[in-house]
Amino acid sequence: MINFSDTTMLEFITMFRVMGLLLMVTQGCLAANQKHVDEQCRFTTYSTLCVDTMTGLGSKNQKPDILSALINKTILETQLPTSYFTKFTTDLHVDEAQHVNSITGLPTKLKHFLANVYDVPINTKNFISHVQLTLISDSILEESFLFFLSFLAKKHNVSHAGYCEELLSMSLKRLDQSLLALKNSRNKNKHDIQTWISAALTYQQACKDSADSHNFSNGDLIGQISQKMDYLSQLGSNTLALVNRIPSELTHFTKSRRLAEADRVFPEWLSVKDRKLLQVPAVKANAVVAKDGSGNYKTISEAINAASGGRFVIYVKAGVYKEKIRTNKDGITLVGDGKYSTIIVGSDSVNGGSSMPAGPQGEQALALYVASDHSVFYRCSIAGYQDTLYALSLRQFYRECDIYGTVDFIFGNAAAVFQSCTLTLRRPSGYNVILANGRSDPGQNTGFSVQNCRIVPSSDFSPVKHSFESYLGRPWKQYSRAVVMESTIDNAIASRGWVEWPGEGGYSKSLYFAEYANVGPGAGTPGRVTWPGFHVIGRDEAAKFTVDRFIAGNLWLPSTGVTFISGLQ
Repeated sequence: MINFSDTTMLEFITMFRVMGLLLMVTQGCLAANQKHVDEQCRFTTYSTLCVDTMTGLGSKNQKPDILSALINKTILETQLPTSYFTKFTTDLHVDEAQHVNSITGLPTKLKHFLANVYDVPINTKNFISHVQLTLISDSILEESFLFFLSFLAKKHNVSHAGYCEELLSMSLKRLDQSLLALKNSRNKNKHDIQTWISAALTYQQACKDSADSHNFSNGDLIGQISQKMDYLSQLGSNTLALVNRIPSELTHFTKSRRLAEADRVFPEWLSVKDRKLLQVPAVKANAVVAKDGSGNYKTISEAINAASGGRFVIYVKAGVYKEKIRTNKDGITLVGDGKYSTIIVGSDSVNGGSSMPAGPQGEQALALYVASDHSVFYRCSIAGYQDTLYALSLRQFYRECDIYGTVDFIFGNAAAVFQSCTLTLRRPSGYNVILANGRSDPGQNTGFSVQNCRIVPSSDFSPVKHSFESYLGRPWKQYSRAVVMESTIDNAIASRGWVEWPGEGGYSKSLYFAEYANVGPGAGTPGRVTWPGFHVIGRDEAAKFTVDRFIAGNLWLPSTGVTFISGLQ
């Protein structure tokens, strides 16, 4: 039998009371934290996932930072090992080789070779090289090899797996930037964070689209990749929904403002040397490209590869440069001798097989692919047919550019403003569509804004323009957004103005298409589509899609030296 003194018993009871109070306080704090999580997550599209993500985070003394936690979780889930896509790559190449083998019209000897080539290390470069060497050694006709390469190029111009790896790397970069900006000043950096997380979502969707578009025999593998991208997109969507609730510190000009030489305000980070560079009429180049050898380099790619970092201006002399230029370097500026004097020509298209730029039968043939932030194109001509300009992501500005095409010739999911441009409809094989925006989440601050532009038919299309249907745009994704305002519209545009994406009639409720203060024979809105998502808007609403409000252009465009209209005219 144990005897307790009165003092010991009192101490024992007191200890239990303290423990009980601590437990009550802890439970109260945890309940308060859970309430905070529940309250915030109700603003997200995937609220259950949001709550599950936050489970166990935070402490009894501090509410969890939901935004930071969601971004960190998205970063963690995006950091996939290289081996994640290895099996996809291997099976993809074998699948394509087998498909080539099944094509009717291939020489018997080539089919026999392909039937025994699958034990080659399935790296695209090695695979093609092995095929080439074997064909040469077997003296198979060159036409057979070209036929094979033409097919492989069509199906595999860029490896789907490699493309996804690149996209996820780009996504990680923007997520890391967002986390840093969030820690520094979430209010001040709100627009940047919105833009970068919107881009991360765009890259995940692009990977999913790439995988889904391939008619691949291993459906389970495609399903795994698609499911993973959906999960990442849901995490990003929740983050974006909460970012959009942050009070903004951005200030906007209330009146239209034209910025020219005498009215440029340079940001603090721009050096005095760079300010002077932008203020003088003749820009001093770091490198000169000339086909005749009178410059530092004969190709544009060589000049870009020579750039070591920071601002790098490349002057490209007049000439036709047949090269495919690809770079992820920051601070590159290309200056030519005029949009019709300095010409860059490519010949890639889905149907391929031609050394000339693809025509209306060439299917998709990108002339320009842009996935960089604060991109500016001034007095450029961007010419193609289907899918001419892929404005994939981030903030982009096009001023006084001529853009030519047929179907979806401006597409992607950037926040892009086209100002004082000429959008030229070419003669199509079927019908014309100018804008195909790929906004896949209602929280993304993306879309296309066409302001003070001319929408016209090309000279060869004009005589027959009424024999074809031409539209301002169609919704590539569920929350597609496009605005045409203060522009001149030719009557080549059909009276209904906009058209559905095939098989996606439901998008008409969730998209946002709008027109404001347009003129010209094709600008009348009485005959426009009657979708819930189409609007004829007023001045206040239109102001949201100006350079200042839509892409925060007043904060970064002045440093480029390009004239622009900040607001409405």
